[in-house]
Amino acid sequence: MSIGVLIVDDSAFFRQQIKAIINADSRLRVIGEATNGREAVDKTLRLKPDVITMDYEMPLMDGISAVREIMQKQPTAILMFSSLTLQGARVTLDALDAGAVDFLPKSYERVSGANSSLKQILVEKLLTLAGPRVAPNVSQPVPSVARHSKKTYSQSFELVLIGTSTGGPVALQKVLTQLPANFPCPILLIQHMPGTFTGAFAERLNAQCAIQVKEAVDGESLSPGSAYLAPGGMQMMITGKNRIKILTGDARLNYKPSVDLTFGSAVKYYANRTLAIVLTGMGADGREGARLLKQSNSVVWAQEGSTCVIDGMPSAIVKANLADEVIPLLDIAQRMVEVVR
Repeated sequence: MSIGVLIVDDSAFFRQQIKAIINADSRLRVIGEATNGREAVDKTLRLKPDVITMDYEMPLMDGISAVREIMQKQPTAILMFSSLTLQGARVTLDALDAGAVDFLPKSYERVSGANSSLKQILVEKLLTLAGPRVAPNVSQPVPSVARHSKKTYSQSFELVLIGTSTGGPVALQKVLTQLPANFPCPILLIQHMPGTFTGAFAERLNAQCAIQVKEAVDGESLSPGSAYLAPGGMQMMITGKNRIKILTGDARLNYKPSVDLTFGSAVKYYANRTLAIVLTGMGADGREGARLLKQSNSVVWAQEGSTCVIDGMPSAIVKANLADEVIPLLDIAQRMVEVVR
């Protein structure tokens, strides 16, 4: 059975291009189109799509208002299209707060290109966001852990690393806003996100949290009670005790920033003293870095599957037997406070 998609955009050209991409894949089919937010809400209630693609700027009702109303009346996986500007970043973050699951940059050039990379990414995201009815080549979640068993650790932690992707902005917000201002060690955040978004995201988190949150800068020193967000499109590495480097990195790496790269770079300077946490996200970024950390006797946690938007990254940790604890999202901050002293 194919996955039903509702396309919401006031541009007829963009709707046409997205529709062609979706209908070219036998696993997907467009079941409806809407030209504004009000029509999107009405058609969601009537057609009950599996996934919605949503624009922001539309007449009658904007995308964020539509997302909010849809999530109240007919909760549905929503993929936002957003511009790669500071304003677009802020709007996208508002949409994620309202209940959208993920986002893609909106580009008329990319969507209409003959070999557009957007086509493959869009199909992959729609299939993943649709949930367990997708085709076998899409990763399936591992069974959730029914109860979280707390462990005791002999080491003293000096660094916390948190890696995440799809669903990460909201997950990071839920974790970081629960931490006290005097949290005793620095935190490095690796979130898959475009470069134009990370500054706005760090700014938003800093306003919401008791700890300080900032976009990481090349060469800066790490301080307790502060979180450093890897800039989008760049790599963040630990190059000394309490010292980080921001660099372009190898073009062959799939992710910029890469959770694997940051995790792996901690081994030399924080062996046995790192707490690494893998939150919601597609794929398996973080697994190999976590493997290196485990070999150095550091500790790795994974977010519990039923509390993830997408359980790909955490389940990769669990399947590889790298997770010391598997913890529901809303319990992670308290657990961090308990073990990092």
